[in-house]
Amino acid sequence: MVQSKVYFTTFRTTMHENLQQKLMRLMLTAGMDKIDFENKYVAVKLHFGEPGNLAYLRPNYAKTVVDLIKQLGGKPFLTDCNTLYVGGRKNALDHLESAYQNGFNPYNLGCHLLIADGLKGTDDVEVPVNGEYVKNAKIGRAIMDADIIVSLTHFKGHEMTGFGGAIKNIGMGGGSRAGKMEMHSAGKPIVYEDKCIGCNACAKACAHGAPILENRKMHIDHDKCLGCGRCIGACPVDAIDAANDESATVLNCKMAEYTKAILQDRPHFHISLICDVSPVCDCYGVNDVPIISDIGMLASFDPVALDLACADACNKMPRNEVYDYAKDDKDLFHALHTITDWRAQITHGVKIGLGSDRYELIEI
Repeated sequence: MVQSKVYFTTFRTTMHENLQQKLMRLMLTAGMDKIDFENKYVAVKLHFGEPGNLAYLRPNYAKTVVDLIKQLGGKPFLTDCNTLYVGGRKNALDHLESAYQNGFNPYNLGCHLLIADGLKGTDDVEVPVNGEYVKNAKIGRAIMDADIIVSLTHFKGHEMTGFGGAIKNIGMGGGSRAGKMEMHSAGKPIVYEDKCIGCNACAKACAHGAPILENRKMHIDHDKCLGCGRCIGACPVDAIDAANDESATVLNCKMAEYTKAILQDRPHFHISLICDVSPVCDCYGVNDVPIISDIGMLASFDPVALDLACADACNKMPRNEVYDYAKDDKDLFHALHTITDWRAQITHGVKIGLGSDRYELIEI
């Protein structure tokens, strides 16, 4: 297998080059300008950060990516899909408000923001992938309408996938609510009866009659349920949730297949920043101290090689000893979250042709 090239630079700066200028140089050295951006719609996939969390990437980095795309003739927009869980990004209105609060707005960035799967997370496209676990991935429509995909990822730990890298940013982040249901759950939504107020909103949102009211409490008939997740978005008291019962290995494999569905048949480029490496996802409304010191910025055309290079770099760093790690576990992310299996996304990504697990690290 041919080695993929992954370009790397530290966060060290000089009086002649700040971090945004260094990121620009990294992208150009890595060959992003070789893509034909002229008059093309470019989806810049990133995480806007959950309100209360301060570990997400600063908007300044996104602006640098947007500026280069515009210089190359492209029409960029920042995008993400609504969340499956309860929080500040559950629907497009709250999602945009959260993004604005965190500094992502058209006036700062020079481009618009689109929530890819629409107001309630139901505006998606079924994309054939014919994978081992996923046959048709459910992707936010605006992402699939784009001509080019550029991912900008905050590389950090994750309590379910081991780490959150480019594959998670694209695959999980690009899935609609139904797509996220498919990746997270081996089953169907569940109702927490102690929260349920019997308002019937979920039943009105369901086209298949799956929510059933009994004794003033709803339950989901899994024989009728298709797993679209509309009931989760409809519930006013957040009494419905995904089962989150998929194994860590299968979850990572499904993410890789969703990533392939999004990237196949069109140009793509990927940037990851290893900074403020929080132990869990930016989806929480809080962030803890970093598990390692900041490392740098990396870029590649290959999302698999990029994720592996990031993980390898993190594993070479001294650990923040305020955390409890599994004894004698040399892998940082598994030592922190022992139920996870991050290598599955790499192995499966190679298997399905998403990218390579052999890379050449080129420091600039």
